Formats: sequence, structure tokens, C-alpha cells
Amino acid sequence: MRGGARCGRGATTRAGRRSSRARPAATERIPGRSRPPPGRGTASEGAALFARHCAACHGKDARGGSAEELAGATRPLNTPAADKTVGSYWPYATTLFDFIRRAKPMAAPGTLNADEVYALSAWLLHINGVIAADAVMDARTLPAVRMPNRDGFIRIEAN
Repeated sequence: MRGGARCGRGATTRAGRRSSRARPAATERIPGRSRPPPGRGTASEGAALFARHCAACHGKDARGGSAEELAGATRPLNTPAADKTVGSYWPYATTLFDFIRRAKPMAAPGTLNADEVYALSAWLLHINGVIAADAVMDARTLPAVRMPNRDGFIRIEAN
């Protein structure tokens, strides 16, 4: 839905979608430069949310559907058809949190509360083997997650 379509409730976003919340502060998307918002979530809570909000596009196990796979990478990043999943490609867990918070669910971006975003992040991190099943993600633990590909990007300084 684009250009003024009504999804959800509240103010209309730049993409023409309606949301019940104000946009998150821009600095919250920069890893290591601000703390995520208060809240908490677990992988078990995230599994139910994923089934309800995400599985229709990403597949029931997040291994792909009409949208990209988010888990289950088998082809390494140094191959032409590399699998770029949360566990194999994403450098920061906070980037995952921010993307879910701003862009998902697709039909109503920005409508998930912080607890739901932490829970979805926890489930995706767990099914990618990054965190334990019983780990709790919150403003303290999420930034501390060390992603497998954290050092896989080259820093380029702009002049």
C-alpha cells in the first residue's frame, strides 16, 4: 500500500501509512550511539509475533517466502549467491531492532511496541544461533549482542 493508503491508526507517515506512534528519533538507528528504548522481549514471545505478523512473507521458519530469508544461511558470504540473513550478514543487533521498529510489519510500519520489537529481535537472533533460547533482549542486552559478521564490513570515512 503506497501513497496515502491507510494502515493502522494515528498520524500518516511519509510513505502515506498511518501509525499510532511518533517516529523514533533518528539517532536511535545508529549502532553504538544511543540506547534502544525501554522494553523487553524473549524468543518465545517473538515466535508467536513472527507467526502473526511476518510468516506470511518470510515463511514460517523465516527461511524465505515472497520476502527474503532471515535465517538458515547455507551459502557463505564470499560466494556469488551468498545468503544474507540476520545471522550471517547483519553487523549489529541494534540495526535489526531499528529496522523492525521502523519498517515492520509491512502493512502497518511503526505499529509494533518496544516489547514486541525486542521479542521479534530475540526470536530472529535465536533462530540464527546468535543468542540462547532463554535470553531476554532489552535496552542493556541488545547492544551487547556480538553479531557473527560484525567485523565483516569495511569502514569508509567520508571526506
